[in-house]
Amino acid sequence: MTAPEGSALRVAGRESVEILRRRRRAVWRLVAWSVPEAAPAMLSGLVVARALDHGFLDGRPWLGTAWLGLLLGAAVVGAAGARQTYRAVAGVVEPFRDDLVRRVVTSALRAADGPGVAPAGRGAGARLTHQVETVRDSFAGLVLVSRGFVVTVLAALIGTASLAWPLLLLVAPPLLGSLVLFAVALRLGARWQRDYLSAGEQLADRAAAAAGAARDVAACRAGERAAAFVDESVAAQAHAERALARLSAVRSLTVVVGGWLPLLAVLAGAGWVTGHGMSTGALIGVLTYLAQVLVPTLDMFVRTVGSAGLRFVITLDRLLRRTEHPRAAPDAVTRPAAPRPAGPGLALRGVTFRYGAAARPVLRDFSLAVTPGDHLAVVGPSGSGKSTLAGLLCGTIPPDGGTVLIGGTPAECLDPAARARHRVLIPQEAYLFPGSVADNLRYLNPEAHARQLLAAADLLGAGPLLAHLGGLPAELRPGELSAGQRQLLTLVRAYVAAAPVAVLDEATSHLDPAAEERVERAFAARGALVVIAHRVSSAMRAARVLVLDGDRPMLGDHHTLQTTCPLYRDLTGYWHGASEPAGLAGPADRVAPAVRAGLRDDPGQAVAHRAG
Repeated sequence: MTAPEGSALRVAGRESVEILRRRRRAVWRLVAWSVPEAAPAMLSGLVVARALDHGFLDGRPWLGTAWLGLLLGAAVVGAAGARQTYRAVAGVVEPFRDDLVRRVVTSALRAADGPGVAPAGRGAGARLTHQVETVRDSFAGLVLVSRGFVVTVLAALIGTASLAWPLLLLVAPPLLGSLVLFAVALRLGARWQRDYLSAGEQLADRAAAAAGAARDVAACRAGERAAAFVDESVAAQAHAERALARLSAVRSLTVVVGGWLPLLAVLAGAGWVTGHGMSTGALIGVLTYLAQVLVPTLDMFVRTVGSAGLRFVITLDRLLRRTEHPRAAPDAVTRPAAPRPAGPGLALRGVTFRYGAAARPVLRDFSLAVTPGDHLAVVGPSGSGKSTLAGLLCGTIPPDGGTVLIGGTPAECLDPAARARHRVLIPQEAYLFPGSVADNLRYLNPEAHARQLLAAADLLGAGPLLAHLGGLPAELRPGELSAGQRQLLTLVRAYVAAAPVAVLDEATSHLDPAAEERVERAFAARGALVVIAHRVSSAMRAARVLVLDGDRPMLGDHHTLQTTCPLYRDLTGYWHGASEPAGLAGPADRVAPAVRAGLRDDPGQAVAHRAG
């Protein structure tokens, strides 16, 4: 166990040094402002000595009061310095936090981009919301307290030397010895802290397992075995807590040896030092440095480093082990350059996909090609696999068998950036972020000019919405927009992207029929378009229609499928033998459940469904 903890300490130390090295300017600013912050500590004992020797003990109380007045001025200077040190600490800590966030997000995205969902991706939320903030807060506390300890202790030692330098022989050795003792205890504390965390996790897992199996335990009369199973973890956690309690005792011992022992030594030798020429004021000044500066500062240092320091070491070690630096990814150098798509279009070749090993395939040995200029609508009941097909076409879902081609290149051979340049997938749930309207619209094409954004908005019918929001520079608050407004802005963003193939996965579900038609015609004129249809009109506009019905998809144009596919007749509101579309809006209870679930009808129209 010692080696890993030693490794964790080295990793944390190396990372901290690298942070401080990269932020040298902020570090020097922090050091510079620490000097005025330490002014009260440096002057306290000296001012007390002068106030006593030259003022109160010399019969001149007004002069003693004037000397003490200097402490007030020093406190004002110290407060100004402390204010600036907090700003300087932010300049060191916040870039470190941003770097950790980039590492977590980069690793999560790389894990999600790989086959399946890696454990690193599943735990990214906890690392981002809890562990990164724990490291940030702990590191900020360590920087503040460690810097304050060094500067304040140096100020106290300098002040002591200015009053009676021989007394440093009583102060410095115990102080150094206490720091060595604390360093040894800190190394052990890292191991104890990790044992405590592991024991807590094991206890939670075993308790949950025992509680979940309570009925089986009772039925098998295995209560004693279940209790022993949990008690083992309880004992391990109790042992770890006792070890951490020993660390608390060592922290107290450090303060006693490094702070109170020098104070007692000076008090014990007070008669001897005053008998050899040391004034009473100087003696009280030295005691002031020890009791009012050294002891509180040392106590704060060991408590902070012993708690926040251990959290920093252990949490940072866990974080770094599960993430990779975005600028130094291991495969960034060794992996050859990813190929680019050879041309436009998407294709599935012999693709099979199922949701589980024992599940019925959604698609079996299925092939499909989306060529430049194609306009394909995909229809089917809910759960038939329409969104799954969209994910397969775009390369975001790996198939169980067969090949997905993006521009003639297997999807697994393309990096995410190459896929994004070739196709754009717009889901039903529109994603917008707080920021300007322009930033949201440029999300997929950062180089887009304002005139491109405005032209796309006008083409898709979003011009009035942009005017209502205040134009491109306006701040966007996604929570204040309706679902339809969010979808419309997301569609403009997708239109601005340079991808030649657009896949709309019910991306217009909150738009009215006229707005939906305008959007679909604009995308169809721009390049290839695949629409996961939720209205009859979307299928009727498409050049080809794919009907998903179990593992037997049917592909054809609108008129052909009316006569060859009974499910399509149901979905489009045709009854058997009809040559014209019936009205599309009868009572809901006359529509087959699969039809109601799979395809929503246009407002104001009716569905006439006749069995047989």
